[in-house]
Amino acid sequence: MRATLPKADGQKTRHGCYAAVARKARSYRSPLALNRHQNSSRLPLPPIRAENQRVMNEDPGSTNGPAHRSWWDRLGHLFSGEPRNRDELIEELRTAQANGLMSNDTLTMVEGAIKVTELSVDDVMVPRAQIVSLPADAPLADILATVVESGHSRFPVHGEDKDEVLGILLAKDILKYFGQSEAFDVRALLRPAVLIPESMRLNVLLAEFRLTRNHMALVVDEYGGVAGLITIEDVLEQIVGEIDDEHDDEEDPVLVQALAEGGFSVSALTPIADFNEIAGSHFSDEEFDTVGGMVTSEFGHLPSAGEEISVGGFVFRVTQADDRRVQEFHVARTDEVS
Repeated sequence: MRATLPKADGQKTRHGCYAAVARKARSYRSPLALNRHQNSSRLPLPPIRAENQRVMNEDPGSTNGPAHRSWWDRLGHLFSGEPRNRDELIEELRTAQANGLMSNDTLTMVEGAIKVTELSVDDVMVPRAQIVSLPADAPLADILATVVESGHSRFPVHGEDKDEVLGILLAKDILKYFGQSEAFDVRALLRPAVLIPESMRLNVLLAEFRLTRNHMALVVDEYGGVAGLITIEDVLEQIVGEIDDEHDDEEDPVLVQALAEGGFSVSALTPIADFNEIAGSHFSDEEFDTVGGMVTSEFGHLPSAGEEISVGGFVFRVTQADDRRVQEFHVARTDEVS
């Protein structure tokens, strides 16, 4: 009789072989595998990595300010060179202007467009005391006289109190009543008044003006009283500079004035040809039209008050300037400066 093993015992034998092989495989590990499964915190980092690890752990988190950037932010900025905040952006634009990539006027407008977001309505509004308003019960002759004398095109119309604003009167709407003696009711000509808070940002207001096609808004305080008035022209002047129209008082500005102690007080807007004639200089006006443009180019950056530079035998010292443009210089010959 043939001796046979039970089927179950055969399966058990094969399984036992497989298990032995598996145990053998698990028992074999290379030194690299053993090191990889050990606690990595016990392994010393190389000096550079350890230092970087320490800096990364000690760095406080990233904020918008350049002085509080995280280690990764600073490293990214080092390689990218891109401005990370508004001040760095303006500095990049000034560098571009100094390198001749844009004109000074363009730089001024771009800076104005950026910084207008920092200004609110109460920074530039016409205060209540300077508002030219019209009482609703005033006769037509008085209204016409006020319109002609002021030269404005829009007027708030109020009731018994100046805080009771009824609407806005456009000067063109009363032209057809000029010279007529018939009954006149200004209320029938009023346009709705736009009321805004003092804290509204100028860029938001400019967008509101464009959306609603209004050119004037009345500024109200926290109690609902009229605090001032602002027009679209007031907002645009923060971007492009002063805008004069035919009704503004025209005064011939004194651009160059001789000083008793010697030298000249020179406006940055002085044409180079006029300065040459007064000071006896020979500066070229082929590249720049004004003294301010020429001297700012020589500085290579937008100078601040107190900075000075020698150009063509003259020392130009900035006496008035803001963060957008130079306004005035003190100019003296080089041999007159002690």
